[in-house]
Amino acid sequence: RSSWQASGGGLVQAGGSLRLSCAASGVSSDDYTIAWVRQAPGKAREEISCISNSDGSTRYVDSVEGRFTISRDNVANTVYLRMNNLKFEDTAVYYCYAIQNGIAYWGKGTLVTVSS
Repeated sequence: RSSWQASGGGLVQAGGSLRLSCAASGVSSDDYTIAWVRQAPGKAREEISCISNSDGSTRYVDSVEGRFTISRDNVANTVYLRMNNLKFEDTAVYYCYAIQNGIAYWGKGTLVTVSS
Protein backbone atom coordinates (compact mmCIF):
# COMPACT_ATOMS: atom_id res chain seq x y z
CA ARG A 1 0.00 0.00 0.00
CA SER A 2 1.40 3.39 -0.94
CA SER A 3 1.58 6.44 1.23
CA TRP A 4 2.67 9.97 0.50
CA GLN A 5 3.84 12.54 2.99
CA ALA A 6 4.42 16.23 2.40
CA SER A 7 6.89 18.01 4.68
CA GLY A 8 9.13 21.03 4.82
CA GLY A 9 6.64 23.75 5.57
CA GLY A 10 7.21 26.45 8.13
CA LEU A 11 7.29 30.15 8.81
CA VAL A 12 9.35 32.30 6.45
CA GLN A 13 9.61 35.99 5.71
CA ALA A 14 8.48 37.37 2.39
CA GLY A 15 11.27 36.98 -0.13
CA GLY A 16 12.55 33.86 1.56
CA SER A 17 12.71 30.27 0.36
CA LEU A 18 11.53 26.84 1.40
CA ARG A 19 11.82 23.38 -0.06
CA LEU A 20 8.88 21.06 0.33
CA SER A 21 9.26 17.30 0.06
CA CYS A 22 6.74 14.70 -1.05
CA ALA A 23 8.08 11.36 0.08
CA ALA A 24 6.68 8.07 -1.11
CA SER A 25 6.69 4.83 0.79
CA GLY A 26 5.62 1.43 -0.37
CA VAL A 27 5.94 2.37 -4.03
CA SER A 28 8.41 3.96 -6.42
CA SER A 29 7.58 7.62 -6.86
CA ASP A 30 8.89 7.64 -10.42
CA ASP A 31 5.95 5.44 -11.44
CA TYR A 32 3.58 8.30 -10.68
CA THR A 33 2.82 11.77 -11.92
CA ILE A 34 3.07 14.00 -8.87
CA ALA A 35 1.23 17.25 -8.30
CA TRP A 36 1.45 19.93 -5.65
CA VAL A 37 -1.76 21.60 -4.54
CA ARG A 38 -2.30 24.35 -2.00
CA GLN A 39 -5.24 25.67 -0.08
CA ALA A 40 -5.12 29.11 1.45
CA PRO A 41 -7.48 30.08 4.28
CA GLY A 42 -10.97 30.70 2.92
CA LYS A 43 -9.97 29.84 -0.64
CA ALA A 44 -10.45 26.93 -2.98
CA ARG A 45 -7.77 24.31 -3.45
CA GLU A 46 -5.38 25.24 -6.25
CA GLU A 47 -3.09 22.93 -8.17
CA ILE A 48 0.18 24.79 -8.65
CA SER A 49 2.63 22.37 -10.21
CA CYS A 50 3.06 18.84 -11.48
CA ILE A 51 5.74 16.60 -12.91
CA SER A 52 5.02 13.79 -15.32
CA ASN A 53 6.34 10.27 -14.78
CA SER A 54 6.34 9.55 -18.53
CA ASP A 55 8.63 12.30 -19.84
CA GLY A 56 9.56 14.38 -16.80
CA SER A 57 7.72 17.40 -18.15
CA THR A 58 6.65 20.00 -15.63
CA ARG A 59 3.85 22.52 -15.41
CA TYR A 60 3.24 25.54 -13.20
CA VAL A 61 0.34 27.84 -12.55
CA ASP A 62 1.07 31.43 -13.57
CA SER A 63 1.23 32.70 -10.00
CA VAL A 64 4.27 30.55 -9.17
CA GLU A 65 5.95 30.30 -12.60
CA GLY A 66 9.56 31.42 -12.33
CA ARG A 67 9.60 31.21 -8.53
CA PHE A 68 8.81 27.55 -7.82
CA THR A 69 10.61 24.50 -9.21
CA ILE A 70 9.37 20.93 -9.05
CA SER A 71 11.89 18.09 -9.30
CA ARG A 72 12.36 14.39 -8.64
CA ASP A 73 15.00 12.45 -6.77
CA ASN A 74 14.32 8.83 -7.61
CA VAL A 75 17.03 7.60 -5.26
CA ALA A 76 15.35 9.38 -2.37
CA ASN A 77 11.93 8.37 -3.71
CA THR A 78 10.88 11.97 -3.25
CA VAL A 79 9.52 14.86 -5.28
CA TYR A 80 10.50 18.36 -4.22
CA LEU A 81 8.99 21.78 -4.62
CA ARG A 82 11.57 24.50 -4.29
CA MET A 83 9.87 27.80 -3.51
CA ASN A 84 11.84 31.02 -3.92
CA ASN A 85 10.85 34.65 -3.47
CA LEU A 86 7.90 33.67 -1.33
CA LYS A 87 5.03 36.11 -1.06
CA PHE A 88 2.41 36.62 1.60
CA GLU A 89 -0.19 35.18 -0.78
CA ASP A 90 1.73 31.89 -0.91
CA THR A 91 0.57 31.21 2.64
CA ALA A 92 -1.38 27.95 2.52
CA VAL A 93 -1.43 24.30 3.39
CA TYR A 94 0.49 22.48 0.68
CA TYR A 95 -0.40 18.95 -0.35
CA CYS A 96 1.10 16.53 -2.80
CA TYR A 97 -0.76 13.81 -4.59
CA ALA A 98 0.28 11.01 -6.86
CA ILE A 99 -1.59 9.88 -9.96
CA GLN A 100 -1.49 6.49 -11.58
CA ASN A 101 -4.07 4.99 -13.92
CA GLY A 102 -6.45 7.83 -13.17
CA ILE A 103 -6.37 7.26 -9.41
CA ALA A 104 -5.11 9.97 -7.08
CA TYR A 105 -3.32 9.18 -3.84
CA TRP A 106 -3.20 12.07 -1.40
CA GLY A 107 -0.75 12.77 1.35
CA LYS A 108 -1.16 14.91 4.43
CA GLY A 109 -0.36 18.56 3.96
CA THR A 110 2.30 20.85 5.30
CA LEU A 111 1.66 24.44 6.35
CA VAL A 112 3.60 27.29 4.78
CA THR A 113 3.23 30.68 6.41
CA VAL A 114 4.81 33.72 4.78
CA SER A 115 5.07 36.83 6.93
CA SER A 116 4.98 40.19 5.22
